[in-house]
Amino acid sequence: MLRRFIVFFAFIILLFSSFSNASAAPLYKDVGDDHPAKAELDFLASKGIITGGPGRTFGVDAEITRLEAAEMIVKSLGLDTSSPVNPNFTDVTPDHVSFPVMATIANSGIMIADENGAFNPDAPFTRGEAAVFIVRSFDLKGASKTPFVDVSPTYWVTEAISTLQAMNIATGYPDNTFKPLANITKSDFAVFIARAINPDFRIKAPPAPAPAPSTPTVPTVPASCEKPSKAKTVKVNVQVTSLWHKPGIDRAVDRPSISTPVDISKWMKTMNLKQKWWLVDKTDTQALFGDEVVVLQKSGKWSKIAVKDQYVPYQKEGYPGWVPTSHLFETATDTTDCSIAIVNAKSSTLYSDTNKKNKYIDISYTTILPVIKEEGEWLHVLTPQNGVKYLPKKDAKVHKNYAAVPKPTQKDIVNSAKMFLGLPYLWAGTSSFGFDCSGIIYSVYKNHGILIPRDSFYQATKGTPVSKSNLQPGDLVFFAGNGGKGKVYHVGLYIGDGKMLHAPNASDKVKIESISAGVYKRNYSGARRYLDK
Repeated sequence: MLRRFIVFFAFIILLFSSFSNASAAPLYKDVGDDHPAKAELDFLASKGIITGGPGRTFGVDAEITRLEAAEMIVKSLGLDTSSPVNPNFTDVTPDHVSFPVMATIANSGIMIADENGAFNPDAPFTRGEAAVFIVRSFDLKGASKTPFVDVSPTYWVTEAISTLQAMNIATGYPDNTFKPLANITKSDFAVFIARAINPDFRIKAPPAPAPAPSTPTVPTVPASCEKPSKAKTVKVNVQVTSLWHKPGIDRAVDRPSISTPVDISKWMKTMNLKQKWWLVDKTDTQALFGDEVVVLQKSGKWSKIAVKDQYVPYQKEGYPGWVPTSHLFETATDTTDCSIAIVNAKSSTLYSDTNKKNKYIDISYTTILPVIKEEGEWLHVLTPQNGVKYLPKKDAKVHKNYAAVPKPTQKDIVNSAKMFLGLPYLWAGTSSFGFDCSGIIYSVYKNHGILIPRDSFYQATKGTPVSKSNLQPGDLVFFAGNGGKGKVYHVGLYIGDGKMLHAPNASDKVKIESISAGVYKRNYSGARRYLDK
C-alpha cells in the first residue's frame, strides 16, 4: 500500500513539474529567462501589443522599422484603424496591408511623413526619434536636471529625451550617454513602450557620485556642434527652389518645380523646347537645399526672398525672387561651430538610414550642409527641418567652415566644370539638374570657396580685367550685343587653346566651343579673372 502511495505521489509531482516547465517556456527563442527585457516583453505580449510563441524569434538586437513601431504604438493606445483619413503618402498606397496603421498614426501626429510625403515603413529610426514618438504617444511631461552628455541642448529630439530620462523610462548607458543618433533596436523600443504604460518597469538610475574635493570640475563639452540662437534664420527646405520674377505665374508643366517636394529632374524631362524658352525672364535664379535666405515680402502662398550668397548690386540682402513659402523653413539653430560638407559629386542623395534603403532627398552639386558627425563612409549632416540625415562621404568634401575652403587651381575649376558636359541647359539654373551660362560658373566657383556674382553682366564687373591675349584657364569670357559693345548677355569659362566651356541656351547643352567661332568672335566683349595667379 505504501509503495502504491509513493508511486502515485511521484506521478503527481512529475505531472505538475511538466505543467510548470511548459508554462515557463520562453516567449521567444531569443529571449531567455535571463534576458534583461524578458519581463517587459512578457507584459506587452499579455496585452496583445506584440505576439509571442515558443517557435518565434523577436529579433531583440535588430533595428526596428517605422512600421513595426507604429503597430506597437497603435495597439498600445487602442487607436481605431477601421477608416482612417488618407494622408496621401507618396510611397505607400491605400491597398498596402498595413496602410490603416500607418494612416492612423500619421493622422494622430505621432509619426508623420517626411518632407517628401513618404512614410518610409521599412526605414529604421534613431533613439532620439524614438523618444519623440514615445512622448507624443503617451503625452509625457517632465525634464531631467542631469542631461546625457552626448545630447546637445539644441537638437530637436532633446526635449523628448529629457522627458524619458526624467520619468525613468530611459536611463541611457553607463557612461551617461544616450546615443541619440544610433538606430534603436526592437527590444529597446519595446522596453520604452512597456515602461511608458506600466510605471512598475521604470528603473531609477542611481545618482552620480559627487566629485572628489581634490578633483577640479571639468566642464562638459557638448557632443554636438549646433546650439540655440536668439536670431532665427530661414533655409531652403527642398532640393532646389526656383526664384520667379512674379508670384503665381507658373504653368501646369511647372508643378514639379513648385510642389513640395520638388522634382527638378522630372520638370526638366516634361518640358518641351518651347516651354523651356518660355522661362526666359519668368525665372531669375535658383537656391539649393540648405541655402540661407532672407524673407522680404509675402503674398498668399508665395514669399519674396533674397539668396544671401548670390550678389546683385540692387538688393543688399542678396538675389531676390518669389518662391513657394512651403519651400522654406525657419530655424533657431546656430550651426556656425559645425564643419561643413560641400557636395562635389555631380549630385548626391541624403538617406534616412545607413543601409541606403530609405532615400530622403536627392541634392545638387555645391549643396552645403552642417556636419554633426563623421562615421565610417558616412557624414551625419543636419537638415533644415528633419534633423540628421546621412550623406555618403565620397560625394562631399568637409571643411572647418566656408572660409577654410582651400583656393582652387586653374585645373580644379576647369575639371569641375567638365563634369557637366552634356547637361541640358535650364534658364536661371544654378543646380546640377540644369545650369544656365552664368549659373554653372557661379556654382563651380562657389564649390571651391569663391563667391562671384550670380549673373553674367555682374560677373563682368568684378574680378580682374584680362586681355584676350593673356587669357588663362579658369578666366571668364563675356559676350555682348552690338559687336561686343552692348550689354553682356553671355559668359563662358575659358579652358585654354582658344576654347571655352559654356551653357549656350535652352536649345543646347553644356559643351566646349571656340571663343572665335561665329557669333562669339563677333560679340566678344572682354574677360575677368577670379583666380589668383
